[in-house]
Formats: sequence, C-alpha cells, structure tokens
Amino acid sequence: MEERNTTLPSEFILLGFYEWPHLHLILFVIFLLVYLMTLIGNLTIFVIISSSSNLHTPMYFLLCNLSILDMILTSTIMPKLLDICLTENQSITFLGCFTQVFFFVICIVAEYFLLAVMAYDRYVAICYPLHYTYLLKMKTCLQLALTSWGFGILESLLLTGLISHYPFTKSKTVNHLYCDIKPLLKLSTSSTEEAEMTILVSGVIFGFFPLAFILVTYVFIIYSILKIQSKKGKSKAFSTCSSHLTVIALFFGIILSIYIKPKSNYSIEKDKILSVFYTSLIPTLNPIIYSLRNKDVHAALQKVMMELSRIQHTLASEGDM
Repeated sequence: MEERNTTLPSEFILLGFYEWPHLHLILFVIFLLVYLMTLIGNLTIFVIISSSSNLHTPMYFLLCNLSILDMILTSTIMPKLLDICLTENQSITFLGCFTQVFFFVICIVAEYFLLAVMAYDRYVAICYPLHYTYLLKMKTCLQLALTSWGFGILESLLLTGLISHYPFTKSKTVNHLYCDIKPLLKLSTSSTEEAEMTILVSGVIFGFFPLAFILVTYVFIIYSILKIQSKKGKSKAFSTCSSHLTVIALFFGIILSIYIKPKSNYSIEKDKILSVFYTSLIPTLNPIIYSLRNKDVHAALQKVMMELSRIQHTLASEGDM
C-alpha cells in the first residue's frame, strides 16, 4: 500500500479570475455589492421571521435555516475572493483553505436536505392540509432541520479529513475561486482513487437521495393539485410551491452541471462562472424569490419598518427635549 506523506503545506495559491486581470476592480465592485445584498437580504428575512409571531410556522422556520446557510456559504467564499480582486493577494493558508472546504461542504449538503424537508412541508400542506399541524409540528421540523445540519457536518468532517492528509505538489496552485475538492485533488502527488470513490458514494447518499425525494414528492404534489376543481384553488396551490421549485431548479441545476458531467467536457473557466452563481447569486436571489409574492412576509416587513420608524421618532423626540 502506498504510504502517504503527511507533511502539510503552509499555504495554497488561489488563482481566482487570473485570466481577466484588467477586470479585477470591476469584479471587486460587483462581488462586493452582491455580497452585501446577500447579507442584507438574508438577514432581513431572518429578523422578520424571528420577530413576527405569525410567521413562527414550520415553513418559515425552514426558510430561516436556509437564510443562515446562505449567509455562511457566501461568507466562506466572498471575503477571500474580494481580497484577491482588490489586492491581488492570492495566497491562503492551509488552515484557511480547508476551513473554506469544511464550511462549503456543510452548507451545500445541509441545503440539499433542507430543500428536501421544505418539499415535504409543501407536500403535507397541499396533500394533507387538515393534518398539517399534526404531521409537521415545530418539534418535528426542528429535528428535521438539525438532521440536515448534522448530515452536512458529517459529510464535511469525512471529506475534509480525508483530503487534508493527501500529499500535495510543490506549486500548490489552486486554479479556482476558492478551495474546492476537485481542484485540491488535482494537486495530490499520490493516487486519489480512494477520495474519488468516497466522494462518489457520499454524493449519491447526500446528493442524489434528497433530489430523488424532492422529485417524487412533487409528483404527488402536482397530482394532488391537478385534482383540485377550481382554477383559483389550483393557482393558489401552485403559487405556494413556485418559490421552492425555482430555488430547487437553480440550486440543483447549477450543482449538477458542475459535478455530474464527463471529464471530456470539463472546463475550469465554465466552472468558475457557475460557481459564482451558486455561491453568491443564488444566496442573493433566495430572499427575493421567497418574499416577492409572499403577502405574509410583506405584511411582517411593513410592521417591522413601522416599529423601527416609531422607535426612531421616539428617540428623536427625546433628543429634542
């Protein structure tokens, strides 16, 4: 059996968008705006749901978890990418690199399962509306959310621990926007068959099964909606699922286009662009998608804004005294 060299490198070099050095300042401004929008949007959703008692339901509790995941995911990637674009400092420590891998895997895997739990929530709400409060109690919802986070942490510990012990080439140059599993494995000087097989098996367990569950669930949901007699009832039922379906299509569509394709079609440049979508743009779009047509969120937002305005007015009145 091949003996591994466990000597750890001190740092890696993240190339980022090195192909477009003349665009780095423009990219910095774009990424900074997107990052701020992501944090503000998801934090707003979190505050609105947390402060509005009428939104303390399973669906909004799950949406809160999704917002937290999105903030962690984009905060894992964006600060270093902004640093690269602004200062050209492409170095990242070994600890920093594998911290990115660790939190990235947690967020991606946890979001797989969280989206599956949200699909189950919609399934119960549409197919068994009279039994919703019994089948999906807040305690059950909390357990399902914690399970999603648990699977993410388990998968992350497994992959991060496995990959971090591989010996790496002297260059240690990662041709990507952040430390990801595929680019890191390419730097290994030993056989990576064990890691690749582990990634494949865990990908089926932690990626394919949630997606299959979502697809099967929506078959039953659509079947139930089609049996509704009134057009208004059908439209209302479809509208409760449209936001979730949009997020699923974006998230899984981009992920699968990156990780499930032949090696002959592999292009690091395309992967970089697609990676920007699911590490920054999707977390930015999620709050917009879920709140755009949601009257409850709009009403709660207006209530929060009115309360903030009242507090500001009170403080201003006290200051004039």
